[in-house]
Amino acid sequence: MRTLALPDALQQWSLTTLREKLIKIGAKIVRHGRYVIFQMAEGAIPKDLFADILRRIDRLRPNPLPT
Repeated sequence: MRTLALPDALQQWSLTTLREKLIKIGAKIVRHGRYVIFQMAEGAIPKDLFADILRRIDRLRPNPLPT
């Protein structure tokens, strides 16, 4: 996970830090009409950095086969 999905700025994080900052995050999902908001605790990492990590994780999945 650290080598494949984390930006260079976070490569030195330990597994404990990853768990505390990325997995054990207090969050709330708010639904409004047509959209859903994922509200994270203020102590979490910035949303652009979190979005970058999610994009990197998504690129690890294989592309679906055409039907």
